[in-house]
Amino acid sequence: MSMTSHLEELRKKHAVLSKQVEDAERCPSTDALAISGMKKQKLFLKEQITRLAPHG
Repeated sequence: MSMTSHLEELRKKHAVLSKQVEDAERCPSTDALAISGMKKQKLFLKEQITRLAPHG
């Protein structure tokens, strides 16, 4: 897998998680711990994207 396709995959996963967090936050029955876990995953993906993305 090329670096570009890997970055695209990470960005897609980040976008999906972002949508899931938004949906979960709108639903009062969603467990706060589950939302927190998704936010941590999102942050981890964002850190990977930032680390791997070309600077320039």
